[in-house]
Amino acid sequence: MRFKDRSDAGERLAKLLSDYAGQDVVVLALPRGGVPVAREVATALGAPLDVLGVRKLGAPQQPEFGIGAIAEGGIRVVDQDSAAAAGLDEKAIARVEDRERAELERRVHRYRGDRRLPELAGRTVIVVDDGLATGVTARAACRAVRSHGPARLILAVPVAPPRSVEALRSEADEVVAVLMPASLMSVGGWYDDFGQTSDAEVLRLLEESRPAPGGTA
Repeated sequence: MRFKDRSDAGERLAKLLSDYAGQDVVVLALPRGGVPVAREVATALGAPLDVLGVRKLGAPQQPEFGIGAIAEGGIRVVDQDSAAAAGLDEKAIARVEDRERAELERRVHRYRGDRRLPELAGRTVIVVDDGLATGVTARAACRAVRSHGPARLILAVPVAPPRSVEALRSEADEVVAVLMPASLMSVGGWYDDFGQTSDAEVLRLLEESRPAPGGTA
C-alpha cells in the first residue's frame, strides 16, 4: 500500500482522476514535493502543469509547528487555536506572514519567472500535493484557486487522514486520496523514498511539461 516514491504516488493518483482526461483541465502543484506527483497526473490527463505558490506559517520558535498558511493572491489561513497555543498575537502572526510572504514571492518568481498563472476561470482545476497532514496549506491553496472562478476545483493527494479529507470538502468540490489511513503520523511515512524535492527538479519537471511553441495552456 505504501508508495515507492512521488512518481509512483502520482501514477496511482492519476488512475483515480482518469475521468478528467481530455477535459479542459489545469493541474496545479504545491511546490516542491507536489510537483513530481502532479507531473504524473498532468501527463496521464493530457493537461498543462504549473505551480501554485503556498507557504506554511510556522511558529517562530518552532518552525515545524504550523499555525497557518499563505498562498499567492494575498490568501492567508490561520488556525487560531494553534496560534494561541504558540503564544502568538496578531502582530506576531503578521511578522511571520511578512517573512514567509517574501519567501513565497521569491519561489514563485523562481518557478514561473514573469509568467502568470494559467487561466483558471471556467476550467476544472486539480490541485495536487504529495499528502495532507493538517490540511491547512491545502486550504489556503484551494481558496487561492477559488478566487479565480474555476468551474470545478478538485484537491488530489496520494495520502491523507479522513479528518483532513472531510474538513477540506467545504473548500473543494471534490477531494481525492489514494490512501486514507486512520492514523497518519507523517506523510513521509507512507513513502519508501521521500527525499526532498530540489528547486532544480521542480524547474526541470515544469520545463518538460511546458507545451511546445504554438501549443496551448
